[in-house]
Amino acid sequence: MPIEMTENFEINYIDEGDGFPIFLIHGLVGDHTAWTTQVSVLKEKYRMIAVDNPGSGGSSPVTGPCTTEELADTMLSLMDKLGIEKAHILGRSLGGLIGQHMALRGPDRVHSLVMTAATPKVDPIGTRILENMREILEWRDNWSDWARHSAHAFVTPQFYNENPEAMSNIVALVSNEALSKISYINLNNTALAHDTTEQLKDINCPTLIMAGRLDPICGMIGTDKMTASIRNVETVIFEKSSHFFMIEEAEKSMNTLIDWFDRHTPKNALK
Repeated sequence: MPIEMTENFEINYIDEGDGFPIFLIHGLVGDHTAWTTQVSVLKEKYRMIAVDNPGSGGSSPVTGPCTTEELADTMLSLMDKLGIEKAHILGRSLGGLIGQHMALRGPDRVHSLVMTAATPKVDPIGTRILENMREILEWRDNWSDWARHSAHAFVTPQFYNENPEAMSNIVALVSNEALSKISYINLNNTALAHDTTEQLKDINCPTLIMAGRLDPICGMIGTDKMTASIRNVETVIFEKSSHFFMIEEAEKSMNTLIDWFDRHTPKNALK
């Protein structure tokens, strides 16, 4: 897999397919493989660039404090390195926070912004959950314990109870002891410090918000604020789902993305 050096971080990424670019940014835990399903489907019509965020996968670690603005600049720099003048930005959770600043700092670079399970500012219960998760990792110092104590917060109680195999897969995904603990701790703080509440009105690109009605981490307070403040916005709520609604309601999630990109990609760029 290729690696590009930006000002502050080495970034590992995949680049598959041809056509108008879609730039994918994953959440606080994980790497580019979080987008495997989306890449496999959409690469037939689009150029799919999925990154390992700083602190994740094959990218360099985050060894000190950083901001979502700095991470947005890193992603815009990677677009420069890859010769991408303009792209759809698809960000999940922390990736959606980064995407907000990409749209604010590089408005001519973001053709459309898609945020899944994101927020302009983590609300009190989301803050408590993220602080709990950070403290578990600090106290126990291993990812297996972190996963056991945290995974239930990503899905609804019904999904957790009815899908033991899927939950085992989720726990296994984030139980990799090779994951950088210091990066997670720093990026957890990054997410908690994020606040674009007063800047949402300055996001001018077409924006799609996808949110789980029952998400306690990036909840409906933030979703409603983004919907009310961003000018050119569409919001799709996944009524039965939580933070991982792209797993809980996978078919609806994929169909929503396909429809959005088909409607918002320049016609001469569609394959």
